[in-house]
Amino acid sequence: MNRFVLTIAAAATALSFANAAFAGEQFVDETGFAVSGYDVVAYFSLPQNAVGQTNTAPVEGIKSITAEYNGATFAFSSEANRDLFTANPEKYVPQYDGHCAYGVAKGGKVPGNPTLWRIVDDKLFLNITPNVVGFWEEDIPGHINMSTGNWPSLDPQPAADRTIPQWSSMAPKG
Repeated sequence: MNRFVLTIAAAATALSFANAAFAGEQFVDETGFAVSGYDVVAYFSLPQNAVGQTNTAPVEGIKSITAEYNGATFAFSSEANRDLFTANPEKYVPQYDGHCAYGVAKGGKVPGNPTLWRIVDDKLFLNITPNVVGFWEEDIPGHINMSTGNWPSLDPQPAADRTIPQWSSMAPKG
C-alpha cells in the first residue's frame, strides 16, 4: 500500500514539472502587463453578477507592486494581494494564459479582455468582446469542457499578438 502511495506522489510531482515545462506564453497586451495590469487576486473578492449581466469593473494594479509568473509581469493593488499570488499563482492566473475562454473553446488563441471576466469553479476566465461573452454564457460548462480538450494543442503555441478590439488599454496606476 505504501509503495502505491509513493508511486502516485511521484507521478503527480512529475506531471507538475511537465506542466510547468510546457506552459504556453501568457497573453500580454500593449500595457506590458499580464491581464492589462489588473489585480488578478482582487477578482476573487469582487461581487459577481448573474450570467447575462456585466460584471463589476476589475481592480487596477499598481506599477510598483508586481510579481513575475509565466514570463509576464502581474500588477497588484496591494502587497497583501501580491503575497497571496506569489504563494499560489495557479489559483489566481486567468485560465488559458489570459486568452479568451470562448476562443479556446473554438480552437484558437485570441486576447482575453480583463473587463469581461467570470469566476467559475474558483477559476478566472476572460473573454474578448461582449458579444463573445453572450455566446460563451449560453453553455459555460460545455465551452469549458471544449476549451479543456483544445488547450493541450494550443498551449505550446505563441501567445496572441493582437490587441483587444475596442479596448483602450490602461497601464497600472502609480
